[in-house]
Amino acid sequence: MKSPGILWMLQTAAGLSMAGPMFIVGAEFVRTGRIAAGVGMFAIGLVALYLPTYLVNKIGGPRTWIRRRLGRTDVASSEVESESRQPDDGSERSLSSPLDRFRNR
Repeated sequence: MKSPGILWMLQTAAGLSMAGPMFIVGAEFVRTGRIAAGVGMFAIGLVALYLPTYLVNKIGGPRTWIRRRLGRTDVASSEVESESRQPDDGSERSLSSPLDRFRNR
């Protein structure tokens, strides 16, 4: 059985450090009778708990980062070759999102 890795432990620690106080405040709200505010704090706490994992999965893990760094020279040289083969039509390639621009740095 494979044990959790260091990145998973860091994600969990980051999520708990953000969500822990929200859970405590939510429990206090429920205890004092403010049910709507307590449920809202629990919901925000759940989002904060899973936010680091979501971000790492969206951006990619360390293996993806390493693949991008190692494969960047191959991709850049193939782009230069493909650009030299295609005629210049005057249009520039634009990236569709900030994440695409970040990935292609």
